[in-house]
Amino acid sequence: MTSVGKYRHLSVCSDSRGTMSVLAIDHRSGELGAGAPPKKAEELVAFKKRIVRLLGSAATAVLTDPDYGIHTVIDGELPGNIGYLAPLELTDYNRPLGDRGMDFLPDWDMGKLARMGANGAKLYMLFRPDAPNAAQKTAVVDSIIEQCAKYEIPFFHEPIAYSLDPDKPLSNEERRQIVIANARHFTDRGVDVLKMEFPIDCNVEKDENVWREAAAELDAACTVPWALLSAGVGFDVFVKQAEIACAAGASGVIAGRAIWGDAALLPEAEQEAWLATVGKDRMERLTAICRGLGQSWKTRTPTPKVGVRWYA
Repeated sequence: MTSVGKYRHLSVCSDSRGTMSVLAIDHRSGELGAGAPPKKAEELVAFKKRIVRLLGSAATAVLTDPDYGIHTVIDGELPGNIGYLAPLELTDYNRPLGDRGMDFLPDWDMGKLARMGANGAKLYMLFRPDAPNAAQKTAVVDSIIEQCAKYEIPFFHEPIAYSLDPDKPLSNEERRQIVIANARHFTDRGVDVLKMEFPIDCNVEKDENVWREAAAELDAACTVPWALLSAGVGFDVFVKQAEIACAAGASGVIAGRAIWGDAALLPEAEQEAWLATVGKDRMERLTAICRGLGQSWKTRTPTPKVGVRWYA
């Protein structure tokens, strides 16, 4: 049974229908996209504040980090009626997938995340059930699930498929199998929302009927709400993925570079105008897709049972 605290936090992160359109900007300087110039700490803070100030009101929640993104909360760019998710991990998208370990943000834990007012915790993890370290990583997830239950913070888990051979990328068939296997592996362990990648590489497979079949298979594997991540694909492709995923049963999207990635390539003087027009239009378009096609997270999350003195 879902706790009252978790239920409330999930409500804050979604719209009145129970769908989520989350703006993700928890990236580090080197993770802003290919061709984006590196940013100093103060530049990265300013970039995130600019994105949240101009796009945040069109989202239902914002995912940003406690180092460079917390300024959006303190300085008022993040509206008070918009949910706030915080990551647990320290990622490096520039390292090959096979070389990425599980590095957690130093001096950061669930207690601090809860005390600063976050509405959810996110964990990015390279995973496949047949990997030699699958049991070890599963134990890590289980410990986070326990901590989230203790603090009544929803857990958004992001298991990412990868190839065991760093010199051999996943085929489309392997990708589909592993993404869906990841969903099955974690869906009944106590995760509150699965943050899932699209199970098909749409640059390789062009048949949208195959996309729909794979999305339906992914939805069938999930007994908890799931949201689609953008994984750095272009906006036009992600729009199609979002439509198909939401129609299949996703409760929304958690998207970053597909929305604002182009702004990272522009000179700072040009970013504001781009974000206020193209960027905001992208965010609003995705939110409309989620609201119109997405499935409410409440359909897969048991409603807390409360009565007089339930809190006793």
